[in-house]
Amino acid sequence: MRLNFCTVFDTFYLSKGLALYHSLVAHAGDFHLYVIAFNDRAHQILTELELPHATIISLGQFENEELLRVKPGRTIGEYCWTCTSSAIAFCLDTYRLEQCTYVDADLYFFASPRPLVDEMGEASVLITAHRYTPAFDQSTVSGKYCVQFMTFKNTIEGRACLQWWIDACIDWCFATPEDGKFGDQKYLDDWPQRFTGIHELVHLGGGVAPWNIQQYDFEEKNGLIRGREKSTNRLFDMVFFHFHDVKFYDNGSVDFGNYPITSTDIRLLFAPYLRHLDRIGGEIKTRFDLNPHGIRPTPEGLRNMLRQTKRRLKGIYNRFDLKTLIR
Repeated sequence: MRLNFCTVFDTFYLSKGLALYHSLVAHAGDFHLYVIAFNDRAHQILTELELPHATIISLGQFENEELLRVKPGRTIGEYCWTCTSSAIAFCLDTYRLEQCTYVDADLYFFASPRPLVDEMGEASVLITAHRYTPAFDQSTVSGKYCVQFMTFKNTIEGRACLQWWIDACIDWCFATPEDGKFGDQKYLDDWPQRFTGIHELVHLGGGVAPWNIQQYDFEEKNGLIRGREKSTNRLFDMVFFHFHDVKFYDNGSVDFGNYPITSTDIRLLFAPYLRHLDRIGGEIKTRFDLNPHGIRPTPEGLRNMLRQTKRRLKGIYNRFDLKTLIR
């Protein structure tokens, strides 16, 4: 069975989206990725790259009246969240797919995702928990589940859940918590009770992220990244890592966010990912005269100094010179 994936991103996430695609090429076997390009430049570049396992979809093809109606009242990020559920439905309907897995553009695969999709068995919807490290638990605001890797089958159960989510996101999808809601994500909290056919992923290799990496030790063995859950000694193969909040600054530095990570995590996960992004960046800059990393102004001033001091007091050293790190 072919694995079908969909994602959404613009030029700000272009190198990450391409790294996602390349990692699927390396590990997914028979797959296809449907990309909704969130600006014209991204659509033009992705189309010209002629990616053999991808279909590039413009906003003009994708957007419907309901999405266009709410678009003016939402930020770019909020509108992307609003569109996630509709993107899955668009792919299921337009390309007559039996199943489709939504993936965030900043995921990167280290092994085949097929065991994750196969784990759902006869269920119609697969969801992944944040699995927060207790010290960083944000489930009250951000939700128990993460909209990062979600599979919907084109079944009555799957479509009922998906349509409910679409309607909810059209009605309300904002970055400010309100009445137990937050973006498109907090809606997932009660799905196992609200709907039938929901499966919560058990495989620990799907959903490793900065907010839970502290629970695991990693090593490279026979070309695979092997993980061990510290509390149970349970072993698993790393399937994907969610490179949430990796930011590039115009002074040549890269920042990994506000969660503690170890030198081993950097060596096995972050450095290989950044080398891949750097290669992609070189190709896109040369061919299209565009920096695809979403470069931001380097933080300066008292507020930044206080932020960095607060990090160091927590033992977090997550900002590095990019060229030194990938050398």
